[in-house]
Amino acid sequence: MNRYPRDFRGHGPNPPDARWPGGARIAVSLVLNYEEGGENNLLHGDAQSEAFLSDIAGAAPWPGMRHWNMESIYDYGARAGFWRLHRLFTERDLPVTVYGVTSALARNPEQVAAMKEAGWEIASHGLKWVDHRDMTEQEEARQIAESFRLHEEVVGAPPQGWYTGRCSMNTVRLTAETRRLAWISDTYDDDLPYWLDCGDHDQLVIPYTLEANDMRFATAPGYITGEQFFQYLKDSFDTLYAEGVEGRAKMFSIGLHNRLIGRPGKVAGLKRFLDHAQSHSGVWFPRRIDIAEHWRKAHPPKRFDRPSRMPRETFVARYGSIFEHSPWIADRAWALELGPAHDCATGLHNALARIFRSASPEERLGVLKAHPDLAGKLAQAKRLTAESTAEQASAALDALTDEERATFQRLNAEYVARHGFPFIIAVRDNTKDSILRAFQTRIANDTATELATACGQVERIAQLRLKDILP
Repeated sequence: MNRYPRDFRGHGPNPPDARWPGGARIAVSLVLNYEEGGENNLLHGDAQSEAFLSDIAGAAPWPGMRHWNMESIYDYGARAGFWRLHRLFTERDLPVTVYGVTSALARNPEQVAAMKEAGWEIASHGLKWVDHRDMTEQEEARQIAESFRLHEEVVGAPPQGWYTGRCSMNTVRLTAETRRLAWISDTYDDDLPYWLDCGDHDQLVIPYTLEANDMRFATAPGYITGEQFFQYLKDSFDTLYAEGVEGRAKMFSIGLHNRLIGRPGKVAGLKRFLDHAQSHSGVWFPRRIDIAEHWRKAHPPKRFDRPSRMPRETFVARYGSIFEHSPWIADRAWALELGPAHDCATGLHNALARIFRSASPEERLGVLKAHPDLAGKLAQAKRLTAESTAEQASAALDALTDEERATFQRLNAEYVARHGFPFIIAVRDNTKDSILRAFQTRIANDTATELATACGQVERIAQLRLKDILP
């Protein structure tokens, strides 16, 4: 099977109504990354110092050495930044989800106690704040298991959510396979939660953000002042809030770090944003576990047979009649680079239509000739396919008067004699009267024009058939 794993469709052109509690127009998820004490450091058994997300310009790892300046910046996050943010959120009674690096939580007991007392959700940010891209699958799985163990030991309960951040190609799958998580967030691909089909397990994904994120204070291009951070958050909030007013409520994740936004000049921008957001009605500030519990109730997972995962025989049996009596189209389409984008009516129609369009002239003509006459002898003998029977009935072609039936039969004969294939029209787009008018108009066209028109109608019929059985 030639399958493409990336999902470009997501919720598609019509995302679900989030139905946030209380009719909220937007859900604002405040996330505080707690990494201080879990970063690369010789004291932690690592081979080099940390180099990521600090105010040190052009920082690079120091192999075999500790980096005093880097360590002191991370220390600031724990010693000062965290408490400034803790006061900010608790004074406003704003719930927070903490992405806690497990080894960092173990080294910061007072901060963990403050998180718990505030009722914050403490999710897992992995065992260590290190890059996982080159980690073997076995080692990453071991670290995930150890993170669960240590998290429960330090916090008193296992994590219900997970975000690794500096992840590998295996991270999402490995965390989902634990079957212990209400949500995972190692994606940045949507404004709403969604269900990830993991074999026989449905894993809820709550996408995160790298742009509405104070990490941009430490990356280029990025923010220089708290005012820039405020303006970006405000613009994002205003756009999503307006969509919520229009009935398309979304989620807004904001990523924060103690050692970054916890600095006085930066936190001023966050305060301005919170003032702005809290001045609006219909704003829900949930923890991510609250989002997960709501989504599970309001939008439980819905399974269906995905075309891209079907064996060839099943695929052809299911979709071989979409193009009338032409299962070879489905057979060839199965061999295309199918993926999640083809697990919907529009996507699969595109794959089938590609085969039809690239077929030889003789093959396309064969598809046209496979279509029955409208209200013809096959219909009278009840020998149409189930699809054609339903389609002709939708325009009342199964309930014609004798005179109407005679008219159709005469036009059928004249059309075939002139063009060499049956008159084809997407009946479900028409009425009996509009079909007759099209018949009388098109019969006079030249055959090349009619061939192109008929092929377009064949594709339209296939599209309507697929919309009956796929999302």
